[in-house]
Amino acid sequence: MRKFCFIFVALFTIIFAAEEIFAKNEPMPEGVKSKSAILIDYDSGRVLWGIDPDEPMAMASTTKIMTAIYAIENGQLSDIVTVSKNAAAQPKVKMYLSEGEHISLEDLLYALMLQSSNDAAVAIAEHISGSSEAFCQKLTEKAKEIGAKDTVFRTPNGLDKDDHHSTAYDMALITSYALRNDKFREIIKTPSRTFSSDKKNYNITNKDRLLTEYEGAIGVKTGYTGKAGHCFVGAANRNGQTLISVVLASGWGNTGKAAKWSDTKKILDYGFDNFSNTQIIKKAGNAGSFAVLNGEKTNSSAVFSEELVLPLKSDENVRVDTEFLTPEAPVFKGQIVGSASVIIDGEEYTKIDLLSDETIERHTFGAKLYKVMDKWLNMTY
Repeated sequence: MRKFCFIFVALFTIIFAAEEIFAKNEPMPEGVKSKSAILIDYDSGRVLWGIDPDEPMAMASTTKIMTAIYAIENGQLSDIVTVSKNAAAQPKVKMYLSEGEHISLEDLLYALMLQSSNDAAVAIAEHISGSSEAFCQKLTEKAKEIGAKDTVFRTPNGLDKDDHHSTAYDMALITSYALRNDKFREIIKTPSRTFSSDKKNYNITNKDRLLTEYEGAIGVKTGYTGKAGHCFVGAANRNGQTLISVVLASGWGNTGKAAKWSDTKKILDYGFDNFSNTQIIKKAGNAGSFAVLNGEKTNSSAVFSEELVLPLKSDENVRVDTEFLTPEAPVFKGQIVGSASVIIDGEEYTKIDLLSDETIERHTFGAKLYKVMDKWLNMTY
């Protein structure tokens, strides 16, 4: 079907004025000590705030977020894992697994995420992929598939090795992906768990302080190495809004350990205090009209292909610019006939397809003659 390139632009603007539901003139989170940090909205993926969020950084045991979700997706929770000498020899923090010990994959995942067991991570990696190296290659590929821009895994537990690194943005993206898995959510929120292998009993406790210190906390994972410093990926939900924060290199020693918690709370508070979910576009809502060439109608109505809800601040201006093609009939209902650009404070945030709201047949001499004849034949006198 031929399409002419005649394009016209229909512009309508949605300006969201300051309202009482938004906090006014709130400052950015102050006193954040982390070298790299980010805050994103879970549902939309919108970045709400950040400090060098694309800077490559060591990420310590926050690595285990990816280890866990990959194992959940690619293993069976009921699998019995045989612990290797290599896994048992991993440094602290560890479960103190022993070579030849048999333990379920599910129990290892709880030890991995609740107390950050390095030996559990290697046992999981070897069980899923045969070796830590092969497993890490899969993690790197999966991260890229999710949308990570600069993440390389060299260890399944986050211990420093070679160019093992990620970014605050990538870790937020990976966490957002993991949180869509119900089992992952269940594990990270568990306060404690008792289980047994074929050799001994285990009782592990969740080390995530956010769960008990922050209203609406979901998790997710703490971390520390000499290279990475103190790190934490956190998530919380309030009033139907879920936010994800990442802090990398909050510092070293007790000062850094305290900072990763205080930084996380400040960042999450900033998000909940200043951003409110707002519907910008309604799916199937009227998007205007477009011209049709050689159709039974010269123009028709278009609708938005999807809904768009974004967290917005009170002083953010949003407009929607619609741009239509001028298609030649026939035009079918649901056919793409243009696009809508969502502009926030002068910068394009996203584009959404515009769809024809009806089918328009081609207007030809034969069709016109048929209609005239049909009308004439059905006339009554």
